[in-house]
Amino acid sequence: MQVLVTGGAGYIGSHTILELLTAGHSMVCIDNYANSSPESIRRVESLTGKKVVSYPYDVRDVQRLDAIFESHQIDAVIHFAGYKSVSESVAKPLDYYSNNVGMTIALCTAMAAHGCKKLIFSSSATVYGDPESVPILEDAPLAPTNPYGQSKLICEQILRDVHVSDPAWEVVLLRYFNPVGAHESGMIGEDPRGVPENLLPFIAQVAVGRRDELQVFGGDYPTYDGTCLRDYVHVVDIARGHVSALERGLDYTAREKAVLTVNLGTGRGYSVLDVIKAFEAANSLIIPYEMGARRSGDVASCFAHVEKASKILGWKAALDLERMCRDIWRWQCSNPHGYSTE
Repeated sequence: MQVLVTGGAGYIGSHTILELLTAGHSMVCIDNYANSSPESIRRVESLTGKKVVSYPYDVRDVQRLDAIFESHQIDAVIHFAGYKSVSESVAKPLDYYSNNVGMTIALCTAMAAHGCKKLIFSSSATVYGDPESVPILEDAPLAPTNPYGQSKLICEQILRDVHVSDPAWEVVLLRYFNPVGAHESGMIGEDPRGVPENLLPFIAQVAVGRRDELQVFGGDYPTYDGTCLRDYVHVVDIARGHVSALERGLDYTAREKAVLTVNLGTGRGYSVLDVIKAFEAANSLIIPYEMGARRSGDVASCFAHVEKASKILGWKAALDLERMCRDIWRWQCSNPHGYSTE
């Protein structure tokens, strides 16, 4: 297939493009580099020996988006583009709604105009909010606790409404839990702007000397060691989930005439202290950390029910926590300042 990937230069996008090229698909990428670097695409091309046609545009630029569809025979779209910081979304909610929802509306409008009705959407486990129980099933109540999660849920609803209006649309909603790790080559990985919000990138920056120590937010949660439990899933597994969604998930939606919603996770929760110990053991390092107060908005436990992904997509997370820790450390050591040359 010829696949348009929005936000393809980002963390998950670049890994997904690599896996799609490896699987024999051809790529067109659009990314305005607000939270990414064109260097990631150059490195994907180096790793695969294949060319990625790439456009440095904002998805909301309707004229340029139309021009891409007119220039390429796009069979399907994978939509990653969007802002992704929970804390920033609380401070700048209008930016998040304008950007994330606006991009989805512009994209769907262009797709409809050009007869392309196959879409895989990058959603998030944040749509569940504070779960009533774990593991979390796809039909669990949806109650996001921040504008980022709310913007993802609004986009999901838009796509469901588009499908209702025209059942020819084939839509897969992939709800990721906590993507971590990097490609085994160490050439592409997560390059957060500013202070990392996620645990493993912060640990890696402490280990490489960019941060003095890790602060653990809360040690009094009702979990086995008092710290939060999260479902960490290797970014390469997430990327391969998109290949499965493209090759199997879209066909399922066409047969069932329904939007397909699938969790991508491991089905297991690891505590903050588990992750610190795993990183130390995998890389023979000591990570200095300090216990602090709880962070507003954090929930005690959040991990996925994963049977649906296995049954429908034939997908299951294959790379364990040790591998996640080794791969992110290899990336961080090879790229201490991310894609920047500073």
